[in-house]
Amino acid sequence: MNRLAQESSPYLLQHAHNPVDWYAWGEEALEKARREDRPILVSIGYSTCHWCHVMERESFEDPEVAAFMNEHFVNIKVDREERPDVDQIYMDAVQALTQSGGWPLNCFLLPDGRPFYGGTYFPPRPAHQRPSWKQVLAAMNDAFRNKRATVDEQAEKLMDYLRNSNGAFSGNDLGEVAESVDPFGADLLESTFYRLRDRFDRVEGGFGGAPKFPGSMGIEFLLRYHHFTGNAEALEHAEMSLAKMIQGGIYDQLGGGFARYATDRAWLVPHFEKMLYDNALLVSALSEAYQITGNPLYRETVEETLEYVRREMTCPEGGFYSAQDADSEGVEGKFFVWEKKEIEELLGDAADLFCRFYDVTEEGNWEETNILHRLFSFQEFSEKNRISTDELREKMAAARQKLFEARAQRIPPGLDDKGLLDWNALMVSAHAKAFLALGREEYRETAVRTIRFLCRAYRQSPDGFSFFHTWKNGRAKTEAFLDDYANLIAALLDVYSIEFDLSLLELARDLCFHVREHFYDETDGFFHFAPPGQKDLVLRKKDLYDNATPSGNSTMVHNLFRLSLLTGNRHRERETALRLLGRMRESAQRYPNAFARYASAFFWAARPAEECAVIGPNARAEAVRLQRAFAPDAVWMASPDADPAWPLLADRPSDGRTALYVCRDHACQAPVFL
Repeated sequence: MNRLAQESSPYLLQHAHNPVDWYAWGEEALEKARREDRPILVSIGYSTCHWCHVMERESFEDPEVAAFMNEHFVNIKVDREERPDVDQIYMDAVQALTQSGGWPLNCFLLPDGRPFYGGTYFPPRPAHQRPSWKQVLAAMNDAFRNKRATVDEQAEKLMDYLRNSNGAFSGNDLGEVAESVDPFGADLLESTFYRLRDRFDRVEGGFGGAPKFPGSMGIEFLLRYHHFTGNAEALEHAEMSLAKMIQGGIYDQLGGGFARYATDRAWLVPHFEKMLYDNALLVSALSEAYQITGNPLYRETVEETLEYVRREMTCPEGGFYSAQDADSEGVEGKFFVWEKKEIEELLGDAADLFCRFYDVTEEGNWEETNILHRLFSFQEFSEKNRISTDELREKMAAARQKLFEARAQRIPPGLDDKGLLDWNALMVSAHAKAFLALGREEYRETAVRTIRFLCRAYRQSPDGFSFFHTWKNGRAKTEAFLDDYANLIAALLDVYSIEFDLSLLELARDLCFHVREHFYDETDGFFHFAPPGQKDLVLRKKDLYDNATPSGNSTMVHNLFRLSLLTGNRHRERETALRLLGRMRESAQRYPNAFARYASAFFWAARPAEECAVIGPNARAEAVRLQRAFAPDAVWMASPDADPAWPLLADRPSDGRTALYVCRDHACQAPVFL
């Protein structure tokens, strides 16, 4: 057993029994490398990563390989979810070297932490145009010992690249744009839509080809574009994308919840791991789609997904777990797939209809087994097979329940049971949006209970504004990053909009000040990713991309726009948002897939928002009711009485009745009594 046995990260604990003398990232390992003048191997992954498990079995559990690593390197294991700041730096370096990335990520560093070589998975023997892991280790040791000047030169070139790429996609400040141009006008919105439209898969939905990720933020942009312009094509593609995913293998047809991505264009074969953030983002998008369309498919999927989260991803102490593994019993997808004979034995006479509906065959649709998916909607299948839709739904529900109960007897995939503040906050927002869309009280209760847990368990001191990033077994650790604060602020605002507890709004406002003070760079208008004072990093990066999760910078743009309206601090917060968004305007217009959350923020800048205040004895209930309709350009406050401390609530008499006040573009309408 090595040092990792003292860690709490499930990923690090998976490697605690390796013969490799692993260190966790920290000063002990870095100081050892400097003192002994040894190269560092930093190996980065996460607990539900299939190829991380493969490389561990093939190489890190091999005593001969481990002995060579221990003799020549200081070996550091990093959970990329626990230390995303470390992962960012060395992932960027490997992508610069190889033009690709992913996990496992293996990067070789000089003793001062500068990278000089790296890659992803390396096999135990040369294969697929990849050298073996032993060959890589030997070559890196030889280069460090015998070609030090060349290695140092390579490291400095990589550092120059990393420094220069820190915000490389940012454009000019809006002040440098000609005054006659409307920087966020209809032309920008239209061209952004058409750039995203170029990436539409018009057959299978989504964006681009395989591998195919859910693209939740791109779908949210389409929903907003349709809402503000009436463009039918935007809504059609959003709906087709959601329906194809829901019917596909990427969605767990028995237990609910979405896998991380599909390996094929048609959403059939998932990478079976389930991540908390994907399900949070998809629930948010589905809730908005339901508000717009009323399509029961979206309601059903939100309910099934949040039931999966409640059942399998909720920590008894509070909050949510991070992920479920793709593997069980060492085999990818084994928990989720079926042979036809298993289904026939379980369902008897009902098996034929079930197998036709979920495309189950003797030969299988993946590695001689079957991934359950739907080729047709319930209505389409009913029409083709002369069965009523209601009867089909009833029969399929009963059959799914039998298979679900049988599947529960299998050995389940591994669970990454640590909590992450940023991902938890995304799921809080998802519950708040689902409550507005569906009206189910348990979603509101979960959102309120969890936000209070996060503000208690992850907070560094009861009265302070500094938070931790991770939590497990009653202990929080690791300084919070920009994404943690940005998503937490967004969640506080989302829960305030359904609960109307001013303490939530006050904390969101105060955290926004904290983030500006500790993360904001006045020189370029962006926020740093890591907190100040990090001594174990070779570079303090700014993360601008909306990747699998929205970047902290794009989320802060939305937060600043909302808070500028809710607090009345229009100049400072709105101007900060406009400056940042202006710097990203050209990138988001050209590459909306990579910057989709910024693209959605264009609508805050393009048009005046609706400022809505409900005052009176039924203020909260009426404000919630009015928000059932999709209105992404509105902010809401509600209170039994006028409140001079908040501009939207000040000087709002209700005369004992409940009144709605709406202001837009510096003009207020007459109150409407509800």
